[in-house]
Amino acid sequence: MPARTWQLAVFAALFTVIAGCASSGLAQRDGYVADRRQQSSAFNERVRYVVLHYTDSGAPRALKTLMGPEVSAHYVVARTPEERGGEPVVWQLVDEQKRAWHAGVSAWEDRTQLNDSSIGIEIVNRGPNHDAAVQHWEPYSEAQIAAVIALVGDIVRRYRLPPTAIVGHADIAPERKIDPGPAFPWQRLYAAGIGAWPDADSVARYRQRFERCPPTLAQLQRALAAYGYALPVSGERDVRTQAVLRAFQMHFRASDYRGEPDIESAAIAWALLAKYRPEALQDARLTTLTCPPGSGSGRGFAP
Repeated sequence: MPARTWQLAVFAALFTVIAGCASSGLAQRDGYVADRRQQSSAFNERVRYVVLHYTDSGAPRALKTLMGPEVSAHYVVARTPEERGGEPVVWQLVDEQKRAWHAGVSAWEDRTQLNDSSIGIEIVNRGPNHDAAVQHWEPYSEAQIAAVIALVGDIVRRYRLPPTAIVGHADIAPERKIDPGPAFPWQRLYAAGIGAWPDADSVARYRQRFERCPPTLAQLQRALAAYGYALPVSGERDVRTQAVLRAFQMHFRASDYRGEPDIESAAIAWALLAKYRPEALQDARLTTLTCPPGSGSGRGFAP
């Protein structure tokens, strides 16, 4: 048999073996064969959340940091993304099935250390200018918002994530972080079918109710915890409570994010529970309101 004919025969035989393994559910590995023909149904996806960040710097510095040995993210969205075929290009730095080091000490719902269960997306944005006289937040560009909507929307569809799984870094680490900040257009994402947002008529109903009889601070803490924030119910205006309220307000009411408890914040929290966590409102500790003396004037939030 001529040498070339012999080589072709060997290649054909190898191809037949490899193809046979692939079609039969057998995988040839280093020193063994994995039989994948029996599949268990007892598993789930690693990815449960999407966490949105801003870089607090320009793209060159951000990429240098995120490609280093200490922090990372799965994706980075440039301020003006390049386009290919009319579609935005985002940088993917880490495979989605790998853990990127973006969340740090964090908690949401019943989970902690969200590096283990989330996809991290860094958006190139400088955040606040830290001017002592007036704080200005850099706006997100229209091209950037479009890219974020396309990226997060795709992730949501592929992993079938619920609206409450799309969070900001501040939501999961409120005492350490404030990104993506009050300039981030959460309501725009919601309009595109991504993330959570309260219904305006529901907020109005709860606001009217709470102006007559406001919840206590402990009840507001309980409502925020039921929505997903890691917040002990202490009844005290402590540092943690202020940080969580600030994160919540940046996300759902960016016009005022001082971290102070108020009736509108409570109305938003209850409206979110009614829409996304209705089982929480079966708890009498959230539904039973004790009207304090002087309530009904809408003058303030119950201590």
